[in-house]
Amino acid sequence: MDLVDFGRYAAGLLITLGLLAGLGWGAKRLDLLSSLRGERAGRRLAVVETLPVDARRRLAVLRWDGREHLVLMGMAGDVLLESREAAPAPAASSGPAPSSGPETEPASGPAESA
Repeated sequence: MDLVDFGRYAAGLLITLGLLAGLGWGAKRLDLLSSLRGERAGRRLAVVETLPVDARRRLAVLRWDGREHLVLMGMAGDVLLESREAAPAPAASSGPAPSSGPETEPASGPAESA
C-alpha cells in the first residue's frame, strides 16, 4: 500500500463521516428523531432528570400527570423520597411575568380555639 492509496482511504473515510454528521445535524434540526426517542403528544410519564449517587444507586425525577416524584432506585428496591405538584413550564415571553402581588400560602398549622 503506497501513500496515494492511503490518501484515498483517508479521504473516503472523512467524506463518509462528514455525510453522516450532516445527516445527523439535519435530522436533529428538522426534529426527525422525536419518534425514535418515543416522544409523543399526550404522554403522561416522563423522566425529567437522573443522577447517579454511587455505582448501584440512582436518583430520578419522574413527572406523571402533573406531579413530580423523586425516586431513589437501587439494590434493595425503589424508594419514593418526595412527591409534589410539578412546577409550571416557563412562559416563552422575553420579559418577566407580571406579578399580581405577594404570594402567600395559608398556614397549615393546628387551628386555635377561642
